[in-house]
This record gives sequence, C-alpha cells and structure tokens, in this order.
Amino acid sequence: MTAAIELRSVRRAFGATVAVDDVSFAIEQGEFFSMLGPSGSGKTTCLRVIAGFEQPDSGAVFLEGLDVSGTPPYGRDVNTVFQDYALFPHMSVLDNVTYGLRVRRVPAAECRRRADEMLALVKLADMGARRPAQLSGGQKQRVALARALINQPKVLLLDEPLGALDLKLREEMQLELRLLQRRLGITFVYVTHDQGEALSMSDRVAVFNRGRIEQLDAPEALYARPRTAFAARFVGGANVIEGRYAVRGENIEIADPAAPAPAGTVRREGTIVDTQYQGAVRRWQVRTDDGELITATRPDRADTSQAREPGARVALRWAHTHMIELAAD
Repeated sequence: MTAAIELRSVRRAFGATVAVDDVSFAIEQGEFFSMLGPSGSGKTTCLRVIAGFEQPDSGAVFLEGLDVSGTPPYGRDVNTVFQDYALFPHMSVLDNVTYGLRVRRVPAAECRRRADEMLALVKLADMGARRPAQLSGGQKQRVALARALINQPKVLLLDEPLGALDLKLREEMQLELRLLQRRLGITFVYVTHDQGEALSMSDRVAVFNRGRIEQLDAPEALYARPRTAFAARFVGGANVIEGRYAVRGENIEIADPAAPAPAGTVRREGTIVDTQYQGAVRRWQVRTDDGELITATRPDRADTSQAREPGARVALRWAHTHMIELAAD
C-alpha cells in the first residue's frame, strides 16, 4: 500500500539554523503518527513542510505517492489544526465550520448537512449559533477539529492542539482524539512536546532532536528499548549510567547501605538530595558516591522504607537485565 505521507531526505534551514536535517520517514494510511521533541527540535517545521507552509531546501515530500514538494497548501489534500485554533471570532460556530466549504461554493444545503454531521461527531450539536468567545477551550478545540474534518482531508495535521488546555481536559481530549481518529480512519500527524501524550495516543512516535530523528518506533518499543541517551532521557526520563546504559527509575530499588546486594544486580551507594511526592508514586534523587545523579521511582507506601529524607545514605540496586545498552548520540 502506498504511504499516506513520505519524506525523503528533507532539509530546511533558516539562515545558519538547520531546522530539519536530512529527515526521511513514511507514514502509513490510517496511522496515528506523532512527532515528539523539545522546542527547537524540528518537529513543527517538519509538519509545516508536510502542510506546504514551508518549502524544503532539498529533498521531497510525497502524499499518496505524488510529489507535492512545490505544491502550495491549498493544493494538498491535508488540513491543519493549530494550538490557537485560529477561529474567526466574528463568526458563529456553524459559519466557522462551513467556511472552507463556502469558499469552494458548496451549496448551502450541503454545507449545513455536513456541518451538522461534524458538530454531532465532536459533541457540539447544539452549539452552532454560539460565537468562539462563548466557548470553553475544549469546545474551541472541537470546533477547530470539525472545521478541518468537514473538508474530508486524507491527512489531518495537528500542531500542539491541546497545549492551551488544563491537565484534566487535555487528558480527556487525548482519549476523544484517539477515538475520533479510529472511527474516521484518517491519517493523523500529531506534533507535541509531551511524551505522555505521544505515548498514549500514537501508533508510532518519531523522537526529534536538533533537526533529526533520534528514534522512530511504536510507543512500547520506544519506552522499553530507547536507542540513544537522548531518547532514553526524553521519553520517560530514564537514568543514563556512564553514558552507555539506561535504567528506568521504576526498576531501581532503594535499600539500606548495609544490606547485601542479591546476585545479578548492579549496586550504587549515595546520598538522597531530593524527594518528590507524586500521589501514587514517590521520586528520589540520589547523588551517588561517584558523582552521578540517579532518580528512583517507587510506589508510595506508608512504610519506613518509603520515608527516606534528603541527607539519608542509601544503596540503589537494579537487575542487570533492566539495563539498556545505548548507541552513541
């Protein structure tokens, strides 16, 4: 099957700053694909190249096998949802949703029928007469989705669409977006800096760093088998030991320094420098005697082993089997 989107050796620079550096990947039809990375990593520029808002300096962009590298945004069968939603404040919800159809001179009855379908799909069936100022952040986000989807694009591009929402609403919208994507079967390309968001929603995730892809994998593989120190740290906050190995905090046991280490374990002694209560779990940061800062994450329980405070001497230990060998960054 022809890929929905393919980038081949795409490069985009702004003066001396290379935003996207020789990036190649393919996105399958109907896939929920996320581009994850910190600010300035190149993920948003890559999305804008797919949308046609930026032209690559070299390389090519293909949509369903067709080279669209020089095609303007309106000539590509994609729609984009932005973080600020870009709704017209003077228009009603209904008029915002049907705007693209009206520009294409779709008959009014057809506009209304499709708008009613889209507003029902995003659970705003009774809000067509409202203005954007009368909507909550989550409702505005749904209007932006309906406006993008009403044009029946083959690909929907989403640029940090949940970034302006509070945590609870963002989590609710993550679920709604995933269910909506599965129901429609449309290819979603999602940009985010939130690793939890990317892991929970995506079929595959591309981790960006300095304009390149560090790792492209399914969420489970990305978490369990990071290939580089950057991927290990950015996705799930793994500890990188001696620059060559990664170990997840939840696999590290905190023990009394006098306690012997079981066979098959790695052991480090050190001093607790900070502890953070996070509800179901507690995090300890320990400065080891050889100078490394290691974070251990354990379920929070009301026993004495979980009540260690900064300044306490502890031993950290983990099984050899929990160490992940990394490639060089």
